[in-house]
Amino acid sequence: MTADLSDVAAPDKYEVMTADEFNLWCALNGKPYRLARHVWPDGRAEWDVEVNPGKADGLVCYGTGREDEAVAAAAAFAFIAGVEWAEAAIRARLEDEILADAEADEDGEGDAEDLPWSEDDADAAEDDDDGYDDRPSQGCIAPAAPEAWDEGEDGSDTLEAADADEDRDEEPEAVAPAPLAVDALAELGAEAGPAAVDEAAADAAAEPEAPAEDTDGYEYPPLDLLQLPSNRDNTPEDEAKLAENARSLETVLKNFRVRGEIMEVKVGPVVTLYELEPVPGTKSATIINLADDIARSMSAITARIAVVPGRSVIGIELPNEARETVWLREIMDSDPFQGNHKLPLALGKDIGGNPMVVDLARMPHLLIAGTTGSGKSVGINGMILSLLYHLPPEKCRLIMVDPKMLELSVYDGIPHLLTPVVTDPKKAVQALKWAVREMESRYKAMATLGVRNIEGYNARVTELVAKGERVMRQVQVGFDRDRREPIYEEQPMDLRPLPYIVVVVDEMADLMLVAGKEIEAAIQRLAQMARAAGIHLIMATQRPSVDVITGTIKANFPTRISFMVTSKIDSRTILGEAGAEQLLGQGDMLYMAAGGRITRVHGAFVADHEVEKVVRFLKDRGEPEYLHTVTEDDDLDGDGLGYEGGGSGGGGAVGLENIPSSGDDLYDQALALVLREQKVSVSFIQRHLQIGYNRSARLVERMENEGVVSPANHVGKREILVSAATYGGGMGGGGMASAVDDDDDF
Repeated sequence: MTADLSDVAAPDKYEVMTADEFNLWCALNGKPYRLARHVWPDGRAEWDVEVNPGKADGLVCYGTGREDEAVAAAAAFAFIAGVEWAEAAIRARLEDEILADAEADEDGEGDAEDLPWSEDDADAAEDDDDGYDDRPSQGCIAPAAPEAWDEGEDGSDTLEAADADEDRDEEPEAVAPAPLAVDALAELGAEAGPAAVDEAAADAAAEPEAPAEDTDGYEYPPLDLLQLPSNRDNTPEDEAKLAENARSLETVLKNFRVRGEIMEVKVGPVVTLYELEPVPGTKSATIINLADDIARSMSAITARIAVVPGRSVIGIELPNEARETVWLREIMDSDPFQGNHKLPLALGKDIGGNPMVVDLARMPHLLIAGTTGSGKSVGINGMILSLLYHLPPEKCRLIMVDPKMLELSVYDGIPHLLTPVVTDPKKAVQALKWAVREMESRYKAMATLGVRNIEGYNARVTELVAKGERVMRQVQVGFDRDRREPIYEEQPMDLRPLPYIVVVVDEMADLMLVAGKEIEAAIQRLAQMARAAGIHLIMATQRPSVDVITGTIKANFPTRISFMVTSKIDSRTILGEAGAEQLLGQGDMLYMAAGGRITRVHGAFVADHEVEKVVRFLKDRGEPEYLHTVTEDDDLDGDGLGYEGGGSGGGGAVGLENIPSSGDDLYDQALALVLREQKVSVSFIQRHLQIGYNRSARLVERMENEGVVSPANHVGKREILVSAATYGGGMGGGGMASAVDDDDDF
């Protein structure tokens, strides 16, 4: 099948069209064709049209028979137009026959005498059971002129509108050959606007959405509390403009001695990605270092260049002329958010415009950095609302730390909180320490039931409750001074499902200034072990310096998000590579999943009044059940380690009047101090009683001999074996004061 183009005149040199322009048009419009030059064994060259190039089923579907590149490109356009016209005509004919058969079936349900055809016609219809007849079809007409295709004179527009609802992805597009690639892109890239989709969305939004309820009667916040996306212009980007930008980018790269070809262009809500395949031998670093020069040459605010993982191309991201606002509601209303995520976080949209939803339970912790105005606080609000919309308080509890006292205080009073929003950095340190103790408590409970994680624990608890079974555990209730061994008794476990606990810290730098070593140690333990216990961290900072994000913290947070930062150094601190300094701000972020793969995401926007409406809705539906031991000093907690606060131990005030006299006033004071503060060490007693080291060491040795404290372990730490009530009652039993040895209440 070769076209007779012998009479075609060569185009003017200013109007010639190249094969590269034809291939770029095919790539931008999703056409599986490519114009390639083939050389026959006799040395004669010819331009051919390939279908599915580079794939296993790829083949040459049309030979132009021409050596001239411009004439061959025009013939290739004509070939594609003919193929798509024929497909549209056949589809129209089949559709008409299907409708006719359906009408005939409906008419056949009536009386036979009412049928408007004769017996001869009926016999002919039975003979013609293959769906085709010998009569000419109106769909098989000669192709109209290209102008008629554009104006819809042949009825193709009606066909496209009818097919749009059934199979828009397979909808053929009438194509007219054009001598210039830019003109062809402008003519052929136009598609029907999504007016019907906008009307349907508006009708759906007009109907009020009823709040959903779970099996426990919890009423979830309705999506109506969040703002609908404004009426934006949904027309696709001008294909001619994209092609022009791609050629301009290639020219700019050639000016800097970088040769390559733009293989694909992806338009996103904020930036457009140009995928460049450089010629062999080109170093990636050479192109990446040209980011500022490319931005200047393309008249762009900034440009980000990075290697596309798993492919041989390099991605060049340039900002759009008009950026799109991504609303949190459209992300929550998407299928990814409604999936089987345990702790979903709605981030926004990726470069391709697809919703980006991640699971905090799989991360299992998240580290966020970004300068002022980068959209960090708005992103945290979106993550918190994602949890509030997905999980009831019985399944997810929150601990919020806000040293700035401005960002998270709006959530005070919602039923998901374990404690009021913490604004004091010292109390925030205690909250993290409580999370460590709660993690240890949950691990002991999971070991008792023989499970490995919180999902297995909750499933096992549900199974035991359904069967009516009880599980006993051993709890130390005292210490026998004569036998010098602890006293245990069996108690039933409190079989209740454990909720997830998410700790949100809005500003980490303030905590590191107050108690850097303690914070680092607590974060390290939680990051390493808390995943199985269902405790997860979301920590953010404005200053991603090495004194805030230390190597220990960074190593235990494989999943990180960087909003816009001020320098390459900050970007390398948070992500391990540069690029975050090239972001546009206002929600533009780089998401690094575990494993190091980085994805550019434009964050979802949620306004303050939307947050307030959701908080007001939650407050009206329930009161918070605060656990005040979360922010109490860990040395005064007694044995209140479990989620429900534990038992009553040595957390009360202990004075000399509660301690039997031993004949040594200094020893009695030291003993009262240890039982009151629930902490023991030689330096601790020396500092509080203002005595010498040797005297303090002898007091600790006496406490060890009398069974008050344990011998020092391998790290020199001692455990307190009795409580004030136990010691005052003659060591006969009672509550266990040690926060280390006691089993925890659930």
